[in-house]
Amino acid sequence: MSSPFDATASMLGYLYQCRVALLDAIRRLKRQGSFTVAIETLDDVVFETAGSPAELLQTKHHLAKTGGLSDSSTDLWKSIRVWAEGFAVGRWPSDTLHYLLSTSSAQEGSTAAYLRQGSQRDPEKARERLDATAQTSAHHDNSAAYAAYLSLAPNDRSAMIQRVVVLDRAPDIAGVEERLRAELALTVNRELVGALITRLEGWWFQRVVRHLRRLTDEPIASEELEAELHRLRQQFRDDNLPIDPDLLDLDIDERAFTSHMFVEQLRLIDLTNKRILTAMRHYFRASEQRSRWLREGFVLVGELDRYDKRLSEEWEIRFDAMVQELGKDAAETNLREAARTLYRWAEQEVSLLIRAECREPFVPRGSLQILADQRRVGWHPHFFQRLRDLLADEAS
Repeated sequence: MSSPFDATASMLGYLYQCRVALLDAIRRLKRQGSFTVAIETLDDVVFETAGSPAELLQTKHHLAKTGGLSDSSTDLWKSIRVWAEGFAVGRWPSDTLHYLLSTSSAQEGSTAAYLRQGSQRDPEKARERLDATAQTSAHHDNSAAYAAYLSLAPNDRSAMIQRVVVLDRAPDIAGVEERLRAELALTVNRELVGALITRLEGWWFQRVVRHLRRLTDEPIASEELEAELHRLRQQFRDDNLPIDPDLLDLDIDERAFTSHMFVEQLRLIDLTNKRILTAMRHYFRASEQRSRWLREGFVLVGELDRYDKRLSEEWEIRFDAMVQELGKDAAETNLREAARTLYRWAEQEVSLLIRAECREPFVPRGSLQILADQRRVGWHPHFFQRLRDLLADEAS
């Protein structure tokens, strides 16, 4: 049973607003030049061209489809109030369009129905019905909106209503995601569209948060969205793989890795704690990124195994050369010094890429740590025996 304080509807409303703004912005990229998007400024969503608000958008999301946009609908009159108050003080140019996008339906012959796009549109009839409702309705929740509307001169009411467009029966929040899929269907391989939307929305929502917090005074520029789409398209190419930025920002708890075998490998060669911590970060990032690639279908069957085999073979060439140069009677000090030299290759010189354009350094570095954790590679010349002895001591 839901709580009277449940904020689900409000939260979905805000997410819906952001998702609708993204969908509309993507569509605009295809048909017009530079523009900006602002959230919660002059209206729910504002699209500006050349610094002037061209379109204002009010979004109304409902979990149930039973509600309707009647003449006394709160959704309708909340929007009318915003627009009437703005019109009265000249908050935007007279040619700015006002959109009410709602998942609810407008009944035929209602105010909202007369404000739909199409051949049945009749703003003057809509104004007459608004006048009558504002003058006779006893709907208490709309009283401030009625007052704001009636404070305008009749000619001003007509001028404002001429610029209002109702988009009812709009898709709900899940439906908007389907529209996003359709818009981006030809951008990447079909099976990866969902992953593209996840990453694009992640960037978009973070950008909206910065905008709402006013960490930047500028609205969201179309060039930003276009650049992010380009960046993601490049990462989704067959010769590349997406790198998720959140992995670079996450802090790790080093205590979670202290008993891992790759850490024991580094202790065997007296590596500093700072370098071990770096190895932990690379291990975590590579493990998580590889898991995401597998889960979302970015890597082909066996591709990670083949990549690990290439890394192992590259390591084996260097490891065997190190062992031969040391000989059988090398002192422990020399063994560890040679191992640290080999490990510098893993830290600094790894250039084996999983794909030609996937150049994020943590991928090969962290993948080597994964192999070290599996004892498939190591740094100390006697690493396998030392680790086996360690495990035997822990078991006894």
